[in-house]
Amino acid sequence: MKKRISLFLSMCLITTGLLAQVIDAPFKQATSVKYILSDELKGAKMKKVVVDYNEIVYVLTDKGLYRDYNENELSKDLFYRLLATKIPVDITVQEGTGYLYYLYADEFLTNAHAGTIYEYFPKNKYQRLLVNKEDEVLLIGDKKAALYQRTKKISDLKLPKGELVEAYVYNKMFYYLTTQAIYRLENGDWKVLHEGQDLTAITFTPNEIFVGTIDGYYSVNIYDGGSILEKNNILPVPNITDIRKVGTQLWFGSDNGAFLKETDGYRYFAGGRWLDNNDIIDIANDSQGNIYFLTSTGLNKVKYITQTLADKTEKFQNDIRKYHMRFGWVNEIRYKVPGDLKSANSQDNDNDGLWTSLYLGSQAFRYATTGEAIAKRYVWETFESFERLLTVNPLKGFPSRTFERRGILEYGDAWRPSQEEEWDWKGTTSTDEYIAYLFVASVMDEFIVKTKEEKQRIANFIDAIMTHIIENDYYFVDVDGKPTRWGRWNPEYVNWYPLYVSDRKLNSAHLIAGLQLAFDLTGKEIYKTEAFKMMDEYGYLDNIMAPMKDMRKTLDYNHMGDIMGDSWNHSDDEMSFITYYVLYKYAFNNELKQKYVEVTREHWEMERPEKDGLWEMLTYAVSGDIDVESTIFFLREFNYDLDRYSTKNSHRKDLEFLPENYRGQTTTKLLYPGEREMHRHNTNPFTLDQGGGGFSRLAGDEYLLPYWMARYYKIVE
Repeated sequence: MKKRISLFLSMCLITTGLLAQVIDAPFKQATSVKYILSDELKGAKMKKVVVDYNEIVYVLTDKGLYRDYNENELSKDLFYRLLATKIPVDITVQEGTGYLYYLYADEFLTNAHAGTIYEYFPKNKYQRLLVNKEDEVLLIGDKKAALYQRTKKISDLKLPKGELVEAYVYNKMFYYLTTQAIYRLENGDWKVLHEGQDLTAITFTPNEIFVGTIDGYYSVNIYDGGSILEKNNILPVPNITDIRKVGTQLWFGSDNGAFLKETDGYRYFAGGRWLDNNDIIDIANDSQGNIYFLTSTGLNKVKYITQTLADKTEKFQNDIRKYHMRFGWVNEIRYKVPGDLKSANSQDNDNDGLWTSLYLGSQAFRYATTGEAIAKRYVWETFESFERLLTVNPLKGFPSRTFERRGILEYGDAWRPSQEEEWDWKGTTSTDEYIAYLFVASVMDEFIVKTKEEKQRIANFIDAIMTHIIENDYYFVDVDGKPTRWGRWNPEYVNWYPLYVSDRKLNSAHLIAGLQLAFDLTGKEIYKTEAFKMMDEYGYLDNIMAPMKDMRKTLDYNHMGDIMGDSWNHSDDEMSFITYYVLYKYAFNNELKQKYVEVTREHWEMERPEKDGLWEMLTYAVSGDIDVESTIFFLREFNYDLDRYSTKNSHRKDLEFLPENYRGQTTTKLLYPGEREMHRHNTNPFTLDQGGGGFSRLAGDEYLLPYWMARYYKIVE
């Protein structure tokens, strides 16, 4: 048995024989909070964000000072009635104490220390305010600066050479940044600490200053300004607008999103998942390590939540029941207003059955793992929807794609009126749906069915579908009397493709899996006879054994307008691994079982760069092969927020791009899910730019099945 375990997981692993198990310990995951702006704040000029020691978030704008309410709402700060009518020039929090200080046109003050610290000066003289841990207050204007000890002026200061970019305080010392130099205030004078070019921002550690520029960042010694880290511009976006050290983390703002330095690269936070606008103006953090990004149009927070995989699973399961169930189908929902559940509705999808089979499968494995009665109930409720596919249309054994109440959808190529009053059904059923039926029956037979009557119910379902296929010359035949576009298992169709076009391999596997399953459930000899006929006379076993590594691009096979083999089809990957599970479980003999193991393992080896938890668990169920690290990566990094946002990564300078290839793998390393569009298993995870737009949300069944399989097979404990 193979297993892949990384060092970062080793502390969480226990060993039982050859199986590595991961303890479901709490872990941190980044989530997004986008602040709602009060009406009067819309259109305001955003200037600065700070967080005081009470974890109150303040945003300075040209319309006044605003603060957070209910964690995700910004409204005018009205608490101090006199101050509420005034517009600060600047705000800051004191180093060490976190007290909020205000700079107005003619005074600075704080409400700390019972309001005893305040001082007046000539109007419009200063524009910047900083306070160190020794209560020294630095005021910076266009022409000069001043240093106070609380309310007592210590001295007036000349300004350094060059236009101010930003001023900072660190470890009691004040720093002045221009595009050409870093200055430090020492004994009443600004001393040049470091000279550079196109400087944009700095941040500090006890011995080091990290310096952002318009083309990357570097670091210098905090004592003498000497070089420590050479410039690095191999970044998601080299034009740095802000830089901030938060604990051990180094965060960057840019004119095209934010990013976090990690040991093996950078995490990129951009687009609608994380930001209302990619132009970062300012960065702040709170004591919990949450990060606040101020843009020209709003405030956004990267909030870290601590959870276990079990916690995450419970949320997804509850949300599916609340928001994603349609007649028993698990549906993606569509928003009228992005992210607003109150505006959402469910809509049919061509592959309702396929996506729902993942959910049903997850609950079957959940029941097998925990024995929870509610999981079993969910399975049977969902199976009712699958059964109805056969009765909502008038055709014998033909499963509809889905169904809907009459009056919602217009009739056309797919939608037809049902013989049941008030209902419509959708035809053109495809192989995606077919393999869902096999998987559903398989896991229910293995884990859910307990009585003879329940067994017969599952058998009747598969028997009707497989009988339809056999009686219609190995096609799904629709209401027009013609085969559907993709429901085709006839040798004339299947063997038309060469062995290096994956449809030949896949459709052969589909058919043999269905015939094996039908034989096991019904005991009807015709299914076994037909299966061996297709394998022996028409080469379907040889087709199944065709190596995935031999698949290649071809433009020579046009099926009803679709060029077959034009590119790697990731829907075929999804259908393949689900099919392997059924093939293996219901193999006629051990010789076939071993062949199916070889097929699964060979395909899995090719898919490992994608780190797909479902491929990992389905492979493990068949061959015992698993990449544990990739499985846990998938589960932990799977997005907490399931909305489908647009993403763009093709511009990034930190990625190592691959030459164009048939598999569509664009980079050497898979991006984190938080950097990609939320998508299902049938999408290429190496796609760099995608356009979800935030108008829909997935259900999470994509996560639930691999999670509960990992629990059942004791990969996760």
